[in-house]
Amino acid sequence: MSSKSPIVELSPLKFLAGCAVLAAALFAWGINHPFPPWVVALEVLVTIVALFVFGSIRYRLDKNALTYGAALIIVATFWNGWWESSALRADIREQGSRAFAEFVRENFFTLHGLDQLVHADTMLFILGLTFFVAVIAQTRLLETISSAVLGKTNGRLVPTVAALTALVAFSSGILDGVSMIGLMIRTLVIMLFLARVKEEAAIFAVMVSTVVTTVCGMWLAYGEPPNLIMKANLAPYLDNAFFLRYCLPAAVGSYLIVFFNVRRRLKGRTVDLAKLDLLDRHTADVRFLQAKTHGEVKLAVEYLEEHRDSVGAHHAAVLERLREGVPLGEALVNEQVPRETRLELMGGFASKELAVTLDDYYVHVYGFNDHMADESAKLLHRALHGVRGQRRLAQRIGALSFVPFVGLLVAHAFDHRIPLFAASFAGFAAAFLGIAMLPKTRTLALREARHEFKEYLFLLPLFLSITLLQKTGLFEQLAQLLQTGIETIGATQVAWAQFGFATLLSALLDNNVVADFASRALHGLDVGFLHFFALAQIAGYALGGCWTHIGSAQSVVAYAYIQREINPRYTPFQWIKAMTPVVLQIMVFMTALIYIEGRLLR
Repeated sequence: MSSKSPIVELSPLKFLAGCAVLAAALFAWGINHPFPPWVVALEVLVTIVALFVFGSIRYRLDKNALTYGAALIIVATFWNGWWESSALRADIREQGSRAFAEFVRENFFTLHGLDQLVHADTMLFILGLTFFVAVIAQTRLLETISSAVLGKTNGRLVPTVAALTALVAFSSGILDGVSMIGLMIRTLVIMLFLARVKEEAAIFAVMVSTVVTTVCGMWLAYGEPPNLIMKANLAPYLDNAFFLRYCLPAAVGSYLIVFFNVRRRLKGRTVDLAKLDLLDRHTADVRFLQAKTHGEVKLAVEYLEEHRDSVGAHHAAVLERLREGVPLGEALVNEQVPRETRLELMGGFASKELAVTLDDYYVHVYGFNDHMADESAKLLHRALHGVRGQRRLAQRIGALSFVPFVGLLVAHAFDHRIPLFAASFAGFAAAFLGIAMLPKTRTLALREARHEFKEYLFLLPLFLSITLLQKTGLFEQLAQLLQTGIETIGATQVAWAQFGFATLLSALLDNNVVADFASRALHGLDVGFLHFFALAQIAGYALGGCWTHIGSAQSVVAYAYIQREINPRYTPFQWIKAMTPVVLQIMVFMTALIYIEGRLLR
């Protein structure tokens, strides 16, 4: 598709209405002519393929509208074929309406029933987790740690980025990988701009952040939704011990591959701490101030793009300076943007109270370089000191919130009667106390969490559709095919084929769907074989999710960021071309790991 082709947004309401009409017609026809099971399988396949098609071509359709509309059709097709021989029909004949009421109560009004239909416990855990991480993000914890590491390494970029990626990889196994990549990218890009790296290296660093938060985050189940889905489908066999025994080595090896690729591009790059701008030295405080004052946090490039009309003819020159690592205030002063405009922009970027002080600071430092610069710097330090106290209090409360979160995760691991979502909701409730008295920060956190969770809502009808597909007996047939393959060509070869298939499929489709679909065929295997094949599938859908710009939620976030903030002409083909060498390297490593595990299995 040409980058100049306009995107055409199809009407979700018209699509849903059309699906409702078609579903009614199929239901009416099915009363006398029930559809065979393969029709349901075909409809699910078409739905999954449509997610890829209408997320990649010129004509776009909201994925929630697509999956909810498709679910209407799938339910209508499934119902009559299932109803004739269902236990519910037999119970209603014997017990009357009481049996129907009990069926509705059990399946739609209990956590266990909803869990069987749509992974309710997992989805609620993700809901609580997105809110939990959104609140932790507002404490600016990641920026604080990154700045501290940058100081300890004397501004050397490679060890700083290595520490940042290691922290994010670890956190992605526990917290939501989508939230982590959003935090990581912004923090990473700030450092890259300060070190004045080439655009190509900055884009590559953003892209491999997807590997850090998916493949490197697969060491535990709780951070990645696909892992949670696998864990739910194969409970109780996929416990924490499984992920640590089988997935941790894969995560560590993938991290090392990412590190060496990034190191090659950033080797020798440093941030000159002595020349670092005052606001860049206190980036955590500045971003905390932005959230508190404006209810939004923006990088300088993002902010300038939103106010390009205010800058007018100076826009291109100021933008060029920002992309070279020059602070916003310095760029505005050196490009001789009028003072009134500078005050308005700096007030919107930081706060109105600091606008005059900030402008005076940049004028005297970069304009006259006189003694007034020291006075302005003292005023800024004084203003940021008050912000720092609030930030540190929020961070302490945020750190304490991990106590109930981890405690309930451990409790759930020992007693599955304790729902998984209790952990994330408890963590969120505790962390929220740190920002509860900051209205705009509080609103920002809740808004970002709602926006992120909306990205997962399309999964509910897909989970329901796959559950209905399971009722048709398809997955029993796939399990039998898997058993035949093991007996014919061997377990290791079948596991590698599963790994390759999951990688390719996840590159085209959302890896959450691949995780749900693929894992259901593993039921009935011995625990050793089940663990072996589960490892192959997890490695496949995690890696495939990074290969293309739509393979996972993290890839979608990273690609959108590159187009919005670094290079608006960056294409999906460029993404695939740049990612393929890293994907192939990890694929070779995963292949070796699978064959080693295969020999141990014997």
